[in-house]
Order: sequence, then structure tokens, then C-alpha cells
Amino acid sequence: MTPEKILQDIQHRAAAALNVSVITDPAIRARVDDVCRCMSNRAGVRLLMACLLGKLDRPNVDPRRPYTEIGGTDSFSGRTYDERYLTRFINEHRLPVNPTTAFLTPTLRNIGQPLTTDRELVGRPRDLYKKTLELLEDVALRRIPADVLFVETVRVLLLLRDEKLARMASLLKALERSGGALPLSSEAIVTLIKQHLACKNSSRLPVLVVAAAYEAAGTQLCESMLPLNAHNAADLQTGSLGDIEICLTGKDAVVTAYEMKMKRVTQGDIDAAVAKIARAPNRINNYLFVTTDVIDPVVAAYAATFYEKTDGIEIAILDCIGFLRHFLHLFHRIRADYLAAYQALVLNEPDSAVSQALKEAFLVLRQAAESGE
Repeated sequence: MTPEKILQDIQHRAAAALNVSVITDPAIRARVDDVCRCMSNRAGVRLLMACLLGKLDRPNVDPRRPYTEIGGTDSFSGRTYDERYLTRFINEHRLPVNPTTAFLTPTLRNIGQPLTTDRELVGRPRDLYKKTLELLEDVALRRIPADVLFVETVRVLLLLRDEKLARMASLLKALERSGGALPLSSEAIVTLIKQHLACKNSSRLPVLVVAAAYEAAGTQLCESMLPLNAHNAADLQTGSLGDIEICLTGKDAVVTAYEMKMKRVTQGDIDAAVAKIARAPNRINNYLFVTTDVIDPVVAAYAATFYEKTDGIEIAILDCIGFLRHFLHLFHRIRADYLAAYQALVLNEPDSAVSQALKEAFLVLRQAAESGE
């Protein structure tokens, strides 16, 4: 069978046995469950899937040797199986796994040795990698067939997916019931989003705070926002000026760029922005930092000096909540549109950028705000 056919067969078998484990060994079954349900790091399960697919496609390889640099006839390119076949499979079935290959994560990049259990991978949580390597060893030593382990892995991921969808549906339904005729006030929306920003692992949210403003008011402003880049994409890699790029309606040239910071903006950040502006193919009007931290007046003054130096390009630092509050009061009549846009952006972000827990937290916070709890 081709890798595509193998994956199709695995999915069908996993779906058929959705509520019953296909593994009889309790220790192996527990390891699979732990690796699949480790939400703080999804690289382990994707590594496992790539190695199992390689083993099923080429039965003579060792699943612990997913790097061609290792050499020998029993090594293979796990990254190739991961990127060429797994990405589409994961997206098609909406499996709760990283959207990109595990082999480019810091822990798994540039390894030239077998992934045996006597090797300690430098990554967190340590137990995740330990159990992933143990599962690969279980297959290599024939304690369990690769296809059975793969079916169980996909089965647990399908359960996780369905659990996630059920929770989201329940929260959205509760939100519908709690929504009254009177929309939240501008200040209530500020409080709601401030609470959301205070949640753990919220570094993507300031981008969405500003993006939602342009989603809601872009028509009135005669400005449009370019599609957002991935959360972990570097500006140099994408060629972008900032996290958010704004164009005049009907035009392609960027006129305003926003860069988000979850820490204080420094003079080094200003200098880096000036360098990006100088490299830009088109002249922009302004470059705005939006920070959730304190604005250093010395740095703000330093940024202001570049208006004359650049012959009219303004660089400034804005407070994230201050930006939000001013926008909502300025566009008070479309504050409900803003909140809807923010919610849509949050829920549509991949889990690697906005975690499932963070998405659910917003819906819970909004329900509490709208029900007056």
C-alpha cells in the first residue's frame, strides 16, 4: 500500500474502534494515552506518527532511526513522511496535532543518532519524550505491531478531537443563552479582553486585539488588513514589516505596520524597526508598536526622533489596552462587531498559536460577562 492508503486504512480502523482500545498491554496503552494527551507539547505524537508511517511503508526500517544521516539500510527520513503525508492527513481529519513537522522543533532538529531509550532528548516535558521513545522501542522489539500502535494513536486523537468539538459546542450554546438584548458596553469589553490577555500563553492575543479592530472597522477606515502570518513566523522569513500590515482599500502597498510586544519596547526594537522600514520596497506612513507592558518614556521619545530623520515616517509605542479602549469608544456603535470579530479570530487560530484552553477561557469569560456573573 502507498502511504496515503496506509493512513486511510489506519483512520478507518481507528474510527471503527473509537470507544474501545485496540491495545491489550496496559503499560503500552497508558504510554499512548499520555503521549497523545500531552497538550503542552504536541511534537511527541507527531514524531510517533511519522515513525510508525515510515515503518508501515518500509517494514525493514527501524522506527527509532528516522534520520537519513544515521546511515544504513534501516534508517529513513521521518521528516519526509511527516511533511509529505501526515500534514494532509492531520488537516483532513482535524486531528489535535501540531500543524507543522515535529522534525524542525528544537528537540528533534539536527539529530544524527537513533532515538533509543538510552538517549535523553532535551525537551519538555521530559516524560513525553521518554514515553515516545519507549513506544518506538516497543515496535522495534516487536512488543506491538506498528499498525496496531498507529490505530490506537489515531483513535485517541479522534477522541480528543471530538471531546474538543463537544466542549466548544457546549460553550457556544451557553453563550447564546446568556446573550441578552443589551450588548456589552465598551468598558465591559475592555475588561473581558483584559482578563483574556491575563491568561497563560496569551502572546498571540495582542495581534488579534488589533486585527479585530480592522476586521470590524476596515470599511469605515477605507483600510484593509493583509492576511496574518503564522504566530511563530519571523518577519525576515516572511518578508513582512510587522505582525499586522495595513493597506489602503484597493491598494497593495503597506501604509501602516504594527508590531506586538508582551514586554517593554527597547531602543533596540526601534532600531530594528527602522532597519525594516529602510528595506521595505514601498514607503510606509507609520510603524506602531503595541505593548502589554509599561511604555518607557525615554524609548518613546527616542522613537519620536525618527519622524524627521525618515522625512515623515512616524514610529510610536501604544499601550494595548489603551488602544483597545480608545477604539471601542471611538467606534462605540460597532463594539458588538468588534467583539464578534475578536472571538472569530481567537477560535479560528490554530491551537499552536491560541491553545484550546485559551479559546475555551474566552468563551467562559464572555459568558460570565454577558450573564452578569
